[in-house]
Amino acid sequence: MSVRFDGRIRRWREDSPGGLHVIDIPADLVAELGGRRQMRMSGALNGIPFTGSTMLVAGGGFCVGVSKAAMKSADVSLGDAVEVELQAAN
Repeated sequence: MSVRFDGRIRRWREDSPGGLHVIDIPADLVAELGGRRQMRMSGALNGIPFTGSTMLVAGGGFCVGVSKAAMKSADVSLGDAVEVELQAAN
């Protein structure tokens, strides 16, 4: 099943200047994606295809990792709002 939502690209760890970038997945969509577990995802950022993995966030959140290459392809940067489409990768 595919889900769509608006998100914002943020750092995995705000105290680290580089490293992993993620987009938080709204809590009401987590069950549709298969629940709170690590999974490979495929989808699109602003209509541009990308792949990433979901991750648990301390405190009960859930997010998907976004590579620098995917961000470059979608012409987005840290802090940008994005339209996201996600589905479990086969």
